[in-house]
Amino acid sequence: MFDIETLREYCLSKKCATEDLPFGPDVLVFKVMGKMFALVPLDTERLQINLKMDAELVPEYREKYSGVIPGYHMNKSLWNTVLVENSDLSIKEIKWMIDHSYAEVVKKLTKKLQAELNSID
Repeated sequence: MFDIETLREYCLSKKCATEDLPFGPDVLVFKVMGKMFALVPLDTERLQINLKMDAELVPEYREKYSGVIPGYHMNKSLWNTVLVENSDLSIKEIKWMIDHSYAEVVKKLTKKLQAELNSID
C-alpha cells in the first residue's frame, strides 16, 4: 500500500527534490529546482496527489483509470489528480506517474537550471 510516508519518501528520492508548504499547512508540495512536480493535499479523507503529465497522455489516463481525474485547482490540460487509496492504479503505475511528472518539469527547466541539475551527483 502507498501511504503518505511512502509517497513522500518516493518523491524526495528524486534528484534535487525538495518539499515545502507554500500554500499553507494543508498542501505538501514537491519541487525540483524550485518548480512543482507534485502536490499532496493533507486535508482530504483519501490520499491523493496532483501530478503533471504530457498533454497527449492526460485524456488517455483519465479514460483508462477511474483513479485519475482532472487536476484539482490546477491546469486541467496538464495536471491530473491521482486518487492513491482504494484506486485502480498499481503502485508501479503511480510511481511511473510521479517519475513522469518529475521528468515533465525537468524538461521545461531553463537550460541553465538543467545544466545545474545534471552537474549535481
